[in-house]
Amino acid sequence: MLLEFRTKNYKSFSEELRFSMTPAPKQKGLEYSILTNSVGNKKYKGLCSAVIYGPNASGKTNIIGAMDTLKAIVIRGNIDNADVSSPNYASAALELIPNCNGNSAPTEFLIRFIDVGLLIEYSIKIDLGTFLDRDYHRRILEEKLIVNEKQIFFRSDTLEVSLPETIRSYINRSIRRKTPKMIEYATDSLSDTELFLTNGFKSIYAQKLAAVITNWFNNKFIVVFHAEDMRVVRKFVDPKANTVYVEKTLTDAAKAFGVTANALGYKPGGEKNEEDSELYSIFGDKLLPAEVFESYGTIRFINEFPLVLYALMNGGTLVVDEFDASIHPMALMNIINIFHNDSLNKNCAQLIFNTHNPIFLDASLLRRDEIKFVERDEKTGNSIHYALSDFRTADGVRKGEDYMSNYFVSRYGAVRDIDFTPLLENVIENEELANA
Repeated sequence: MLLEFRTKNYKSFSEELRFSMTPAPKQKGLEYSILTNSVGNKKYKGLCSAVIYGPNASGKTNIIGAMDTLKAIVIRGNIDNADVSSPNYASAALELIPNCNGNSAPTEFLIRFIDVGLLIEYSIKIDLGTFLDRDYHRRILEEKLIVNEKQIFFRSDTLEVSLPETIRSYINRSIRRKTPKMIEYATDSLSDTELFLTNGFKSIYAQKLAAVITNWFNNKFIVVFHAEDMRVVRKFVDPKANTVYVEKTLTDAAKAFGVTANALGYKPGGEKNEEDSELYSIFGDKLLPAEVFESYGTIRFINEFPLVLYALMNGGTLVVDEFDASIHPMALMNIINIFHNDSLNKNCAQLIFNTHNPIFLDASLLRRDEIKFVERDEKTGNSIHYALSDFRTADGVRKGEDYMSNYFVSRYGAVRDIDFTPLLENVIENEELANA
């Protein structure tokens, strides 16, 4: 269960972004939107959904991109560039991360989540130089791990490691007590670009704990930077395996969505292309590529729905860029309600997505702390993020207020007046002068 994500100097977010999935204080109503997870004798609460609003180019996608980038860094264990194909280029080419206005400040990430009964907070501060400076000598300035509110390690110019009782069962069996030699060995074996978490800490101190953290990033933090990215679907539901996700359940979901004349399924690629699995419309014993027969919205929905099932069944946090593009809002509203349904969402799954559709600005559907905004300063180009719950009740956020109408009259910001008329008038005038 994700509780909080932060980043700083990531693309348009020059200042710190704090994206909270913790219920805001004094917010009442829609209590079924609240998840509860236990860590020892203490209970923590989280939101089961969040929707992000803002005009085009405001920085909504940068929030999801930052999450995807931190995930990629943790999984590969370093801040070197990676030779991988990803729609989020910044996750592989880190010189694209710093703010493009010449900001040379470090880039920072922090994430707090709960998994297997542990409250985990992991953060890194990295020096990437300036925007597009690929040859810069990168280095990790700080790296910190806190588990159950106790610091486990802190890396800066020096390295500090603690092994409190709270993680005793996760410590490597070979360790009976800490020694200065361990610190010396761990420091000497660590390069400027390697994460201590997935290198020295894993091999010397606590392989099981490092595995818990990387497994959560790998298997429960489901970040879809482009909603049509089949790479993500293959990773989490494996169409080649012909599992229930992509066979009977897929067809049943398609029928509920409105596809009634045929079944759907994935067909694995040939021997030389086993990683590619294409979606097909099935007519008895005949197959037709879905892109030939189905609408774009149907194809997107069918590709995304297995991820919804996976998140619900495994307690994952599903983060999707423009989840609702080409999908009818009633279908997405039902998916939101499924995440809000305690009898279905038994594993503390979460759904986070950005959108332009105002239909979700509804007090009967989402809490004020689940409605997020992003806007961009026209002078500096920097993005800022805030939630509807950050506004006072005097600003029109009382229970029962018409959030949608208030949004369109710019009471909450994160909306832009657009008028192409002067541009078109100028083009027409210049064309007429040229032809005169």
